Amino acid sequence: MRSLLVPPVILSLIALTGCSAMPGAADAGAGRIDLVMLQPPRSGLNPLSDDAFKLSRWSTAETLVNLDAAGDPQPALATGWSQSDRLTWTFTIRRDVRFHDGTPLTAERAARSLRAAAAAAPKPRILDGVELTVTAKDDKVLVATATPDPLVPHRLSSPQLAILAEKAYQGRTVNPVGTGTGAFVLTKVDGTSGATLERNERYWGPKAKAAGIEVRFVPDGTARAAALRTGEADIVEAIPVSQAALLDSQTISEVPMPRTNTLYLNTAKGAFKDPGLRAAARAAIDSKALVTGVYEGRADVAAGLLGPALPWSARRPARPATVEPGPANGTKITLATFTDRAELPEVAAVLRQQLERAGFEVELVVREYAHIEADALEGAFDAFILSRATVLDSGDPVAYMVSDFSCEGSFNIAQLCDERVDAALEEAARTPAGEERRRAILAAEAAILNTGAAIPMLHERVLQGDAKGVTGSVKDPRERLLITADTHAR
Repeated sequence: MRSLLVPPVILSLIALTGCSAMPGAADAGAGRIDLVMLQPPRSGLNPLSDDAFKLSRWSTAETLVNLDAAGDPQPALATGWSQSDRLTWTFTIRRDVRFHDGTPLTAERAARSLRAAAAAAPKPRILDGVELTVTAKDDKVLVATATPDPLVPHRLSSPQLAILAEKAYQGRTVNPVGTGTGAFVLTKVDGTSGATLERNERYWGPKAKAAGIEVRFVPDGTARAAALRTGEADIVEAIPVSQAALLDSQTISEVPMPRTNTLYLNTAKGAFKDPGLRAAARAAIDSKALVTGVYEGRADVAAGLLGPALPWSARRPARPATVEPGPANGTKITLATFTDRAELPEVAAVLRQQLERAGFEVELVVREYAHIEADALEGAFDAFILSRATVLDSGDPVAYMVSDFSCEGSFNIAQLCDERVDAALEEAARTPAGEERRRAILAAEAAILNTGAAIPMLHERVLQGDAKGVTGSVKDPRERLLITADTHAR
């Protein structure tokens, strides 16, 4: 297996951008990369949505700050930063960078991108509960927050805060085609079926070794695995565990992910408004059976919301049960999930059996994610199974916890509003980075789990497929990097 750590030099270099793009002029012998991805764009590749992570994984849209393998902030489109006072951070913008449309990167243009994100509705998750005021002065961007925020540099590393050219912003629409700064130029988006990128021949950093990228979106896991097996793809993300045994083991990399398979229970209405029934559901679930059965041992039983991708999370204190399970007595519940992650429908089927053995009567609802997300967020189901990245945005789990479990969280599927949880999250959010913050995060995790609103079941490992001729693809636990300037296929 290749090393799971991303060398810091790669993390730094992929963000060093170039002058105006001249796509298509490939070096002799340079090949294109055929990439197969799991989920199609949800919002037309709007970088203020989760689609931003696709743009980041293609090395086309970049941010002021990157995170290194340890999760610490490093220079990217900003060469450095300092805290001017308790509320204000100053970022120095890199010189001699041009957007793919040829316009130069300036502090004002960088500030405009950040202001667009701060004003978006809904906001990017990384800005949940954060009020930003962004101004430009000379070659500096000044970012002020309403309250002290020790994680501003981490926040600005989120792909949802990518810096794009002025022409990308057209009213409420944000168009990333030809407006990024990265090693590859996004030239075409074919709805939800694919995208085309060309090498940026005047990239600031080392020129990309590949001539371009051809992207296909294939939600069906069997079809993704077949594309790798038959040589139709160079790189395939999210190989289902059920397909791994059918592939050459030398083409598979297994990466522990900061991703937790969690059962969210609706605390606002329906059966699980009752804490006793939430406790009954928790007692009914056998996570080990899910790991050994559905995931064929390629996952880890969850002890909490945070897993082995964050080794310090194992230092959580013991947490005794706070509520005794109540009798289910045939209580009817709706259990929902989505098909885009191949294992989740099978997880749902096993959970249905476990919950029915505990006395619940379970109706199962399974759809594509695009057709179920809105209902889940509106509280249409009693229980929802979600595969959730816990440090996707900032490298710090507080943003995920605020988004999913605070009263004002934008992704609060559990419909949870608990003053003790909010207080613990506020304490974690204002604690400086380091060991003290980690202890505060684990205290917030305990407060969330004590409500019974979320039942963490297992921590996933991602299986990435690389054809034997592929060199330099990144195995990134945060799902931000995949193809960089160094990636190529022979």
